Amino acid sequence: MAIPVNPRLRRLRRLFDVVAIAVGVVTLPIALPVFWVQAVGHSRVVPASDVPEVDAVVVLGAGLRDDGTPSTYLRRRVEAGAALYRSGRAEQVILSGDAHTLPDGKLYDEPGSMRAYALTLGVPDEVLVLDREGFDTDATCRRARDEYGVRTAVVVTQDFHLRRTLFTCGYAGLDAVGVGVSSQSVTPVKAFFAWKLREIPASWKAAAESFLRR
Repeated sequence: MAIPVNPRLRRLRRLFDVVAIAVGVVTLPIALPVFWVQAVGHSRVVPASDVPEVDAVVVLGAGLRDDGTPSTYLRRRVEAGAALYRSGRAEQVILSGDAHTLPDGKLYDEPGSMRAYALTLGVPDEVLVLDREGFDTDATCRRARDEYGVRTAVVVTQDFHLRRTLFTCGYAGLDAVGVGVSSQSVTPVKAFFAWKLREIPASWKAAAESFLRR
């Protein structure tokens, strides 16, 4: 004999099914592009020890402190880039970031600050290329290829940002692998909302742009 199902429970189950389907319909167009970007980028992530010889090491900007020195995230990127150069992976290091004049008249210069720190790490000044128009990931990748003639590169950025960066570089025509550096932060809550969570809409945007440029 079948156990009778409470009509109220049956209605709740149907409501749950409807909500689940609605959520799936809404989120799928967002989730799939994000998954695609992350998966494609992941295929180009390599350990530092497995990086092949390339045309250039490309280090992306990551903000400056109030005194104009590199932020913690940026220092880690420059340190990894310097280590790759010293290992003989490339003969050129592109330091790409934002540079502009602040309202108080001071110069905000990520590449210049990165250069100063790279010199303290033993990287010769003559191998450093300062890209002061690397305003975003796409600009960095395209300028490396179009302005500086780079065809193969190893890109250095934080681990959570690396996969989207490599996806973007691929669609910019830059044959790149990537090395991720630590994203551990002294302000983990701020880092999560300001940087890591941002990768979801940013990945969707990267996927959309790749379709529009076809």
